[in-house]
Amino acid sequence: MKLNKVRWGIIGCGDVTEVKSGPAFQKANNSELVAVMRRTGELAKDYAKRHNVPKWYDDANALINDPDVDAVYIATPPNSHKDYTIKVAKAGKPVYVEKPMALNSEECNEMIEVCEKAGVPLFVAYYRRAMPRFLKIKEIIGTREIGDVRFVSITLYQKATEDVKNSSKLPWRVKPEIAGAGIFFDLASHQFDMMDFLFGPIHEVHGIASNQAGYYRAEDIVTGTFKFESGLHGVGSWCFSAFDDVDQVEIIGSEGKITFSLFGHDPVIVTKATGHKEWSFEPEQHVHQPLVQTVVDELTGSGKCPSTGITGVRTTRILEEMVRNYYLK
Repeated sequence: MKLNKVRWGIIGCGDVTEVKSGPAFQKANNSELVAVMRRTGELAKDYAKRHNVPKWYDDANALINDPDVDAVYIATPPNSHKDYTIKVAKAGKPVYVEKPMALNSEECNEMIEVCEKAGVPLFVAYYRRAMPRFLKIKEIIGTREIGDVRFVSITLYQKATEDVKNSSKLPWRVKPEIAGAGIFFDLASHQFDMMDFLFGPIHEVHGIASNQAGYYRAEDIVTGTFKFESGLHGVGSWCFSAFDDVDQVEIIGSEGKITFSLFGHDPVIVTKATGHKEWSFEPEQHVHQPLVQTVVDELTGSGKCPSTGITGVRTTRILEEMVRNYYLK
């Protein structure tokens, strides 16, 4: 499949599409956003008007089958990713689906199979794979600035936000039937995908998940260890009812270490016995744009996207294994 220009449709033009992703489809080279859909038609109409999108729908099937739409971005919660992906693939159109890829790896595999059968590519919105700060980290590792990589440590602590304390109106991200699990699935998915991007597949995982604060049914703390196919070891801890916010990844090598935040904008720091270096990056206005450009480049025959269904399902398998004990009890 090769296009001269990619005309996009969005299913689910909610908050994430306002700045992070939606405008990226208009600003990427050889790309255009031509249609949006939301179940509430007035909201879809409002979005289209504010973002200068020519068409809007309140029916996903109508958008999917619009002959002016070449490819579809699925920006809904995870519980509808599989069904929409199947519909888009059967319409013969490429899919760019939000992360995490689906509720579980079984659904991910079904999505991959349907897209392969239809002969359409499947991309997953792990947009950090194309951001300059993370490409720099990959370059530092590749040039052996810190020697042989031995160990990775991931730490993510957050305060419990007020919305999760209201049991009558919980956000979907803490509802396992919609999100797949709790906030861990939403945020740690980015972290494990980045680990896959930097170091390749993880093949051994041991996790423990619990709910300590009792605000909702999903897990709110996860700890675990993991081992990559390369032999590299890793450890992680995630707590979503802590007193403070911490976001840090450390990559320990034989000759130094790299320290960075995955969700913040702290400098990337390399520390060695001889001193340290750091690199700062300006925040992107539309964080999806670099990855969207790689998707467009692949669809127009001039590049390759680094985030696919194959890489996406690997991350979902890791997430599942980390919380398995909690949901099987």
